[in-house]
Amino acid sequence: QVQLVESGGGLVQAGGSLRLSCAASGRTYSTIVMGWFRQAPGKEREFVAGINWIGRSTYYADSVKGRFTISRDNAKNTLYLQMNSLKPEDTAVYYCALRNTYYTGSAYFTDDARYDYWGQGTQVTVSS
Repeated sequence: QVQLVESGGGLVQAGGSLRLSCAASGRTYSTIVMGWFRQAPGKEREFVAGINWIGRSTYYADSVKGRFTISRDNAKNTLYLQMNSLKPEDTAVYYCALRNTYYTGSAYFTDDARYDYWGQGTQVTVSS
């Protein structure tokens, strides 16, 4: 089993920055991919960013490209999401997710159904 705990959410004005963290514990040695997703009220959960745990491949949703940066610290088993130039439309609950099963489909990072573990989420609110 793997446990994921997000932190770092909060209220920020438009144009501001936040850094989310996701601490992973348990059987993390077989991690393949980690990602960030978000869900705004009344909307479906959507992909934000993903990263290979081994190697440096990253992938971003078009809506956050150039503003958000995903990174990881393997030694600390921690995933990060640096969010800059925040917009009101970034307001959502942000979830981190982990996959430790083999998958090579076209939606390698973006398919939330392919992730095995999820955190409880952290609220990000951007005021205009």
